Parts: sequence; C-alpha cells; structure tokens
Amino acid sequence: MAQSATLTAEPRTVHGTGEMRRLRRAGRTPAVIYGHGREPSALSVSSFELGRLLEAIAPASTIVDLTVGEQTYKTLIREVQRHPLRPGIVHVDFFEITAGEKITLDVPVHLVGIPDGVRNQGGTLDQVLRTVEIEVLPTEIPERVELDVTALTIGKSLPVSALVIPNAKILTDAGLTVCTIVAPRVEEVAAPVAAAVEGAPVEGAVAAEGVVAAEPAEPELIRKRKPTEEEEEK
Repeated sequence: MAQSATLTAEPRTVHGTGEMRRLRRAGRTPAVIYGHGREPSALSVSSFELGRLLEAIAPASTIVDLTVGEQTYKTLIREVQRHPLRPGIVHVDFFEITAGEKITLDVPVHLVGIPDGVRNQGGTLDQVLRTVEIEVLPTEIPERVELDVTALTIGKSLPVSALVIPNAKILTDAGLTVCTIVAPRVEEVAAPVAAAVEGAPVEGAVAAEGVVAAEPAEPELIRKRKPTEEEEEK
C-alpha cells in the first residue's frame, strides 16, 4: 500500500512575483491545490517541513493529508519546481484525490535479487526503466513494484509485461525493457607498431625460425657526372 504523510498549508490571497519572493524570504514555499473538479487554490507551506517531507517519501506515490485551516484533503504531489541554480524549492503542486476515483501516477520499480549473469558470468545489471505509469484507486496505490531478476543471464532482459501490480492497470508500453544483463567488456591488445627509427628493433617482435633479418640497405648516393674535356670544348 502507498505511504501516507501529513502537511499543513495556509491560504494565499496575494499573488505576483514580489509576493512569492516575500514568502520565500519568510521561510515558506508557494503552492497550489487542484483536482477533483475544484478550482485551483493558492497556498503556502513551510519550506523546512516540505523539504523534510520530500526527503522521507516517494512524492509521486505517497498520499499527503494536506490540512488547510479546519479542512484536510487527501492529495498527491504532482510537481515540485526547484531553482535551477540555488538549492531550495520554488513551487509545489498538490492534486486532490477521492477514495472511489481512479488516478494515474508513476510508481518506482525495485529490482530484487542478484542475477545469474552477474554472479556467475561477470555481467552488469543495467536498469533501463525506473518507474512505470499505472491507473489505480487511491486506496490501492503501491509503494513500489518489485521485479525478481535472479534468473537473468547475459544478453537477457525483462520487459514491462513481466511486472505484476495487483488491483492496478499498467499504462506504460508492455514491450519496453525494464532491465538487461550486459556482457563484460573485453579489453583489446593493440598490435606492436613498427619502430619509427630506421634499423631499430620492434619491441616484443620475435624473428621467425630460420629467417635472418636483412641489414638495412645503404642509401644510394646520386652524384652529378663530371663532364669530359671534349664535352667542355663543345
């Protein structure tokens, strides 16, 4: 079953960039709640409490009981916007859910076991897909989906169709690869390179039996012929 958590929010009536900056300086993060046929409502939450919450849960699959004044809503965190340069959260979206209404969300895929191809063949386990999208009732949200990889050998893989999630419909393409076993990399030994200096032996080279290496040939010196006396008179 899905994890659950609690968080308190305050209504936010003032909007605009200046108000957002003021809130953040005061240690609060702008937020919004929407869904279930309701109009979006602007909120703010404690930046410290939100940061501590996100460190402890899987946001996409955790039900957050969000209390606003005297009302508590069951929500999912749909989006967390972070500053591209500085640490900290810029904005967070909460999506209200109801018990009898199916929702779509991503759940993490957790690989279980040590593959045979890793244990006995020196391969490497490569997890290609780390989450899958599902449709499920809020009361049936799994914390994660597990996949046994013990029998996988080198070159073999497991697709999304190998996943089993009770009471949920998997929306991710069934043919996509979740994980595979990659063969160990073989290092190639480079062939010896001929020596650049004329007459220098090649390191590591072995002479063939009965074959004597030829001495390097002397360069041919070409001189201009001195003319004879008769040719000079002409």
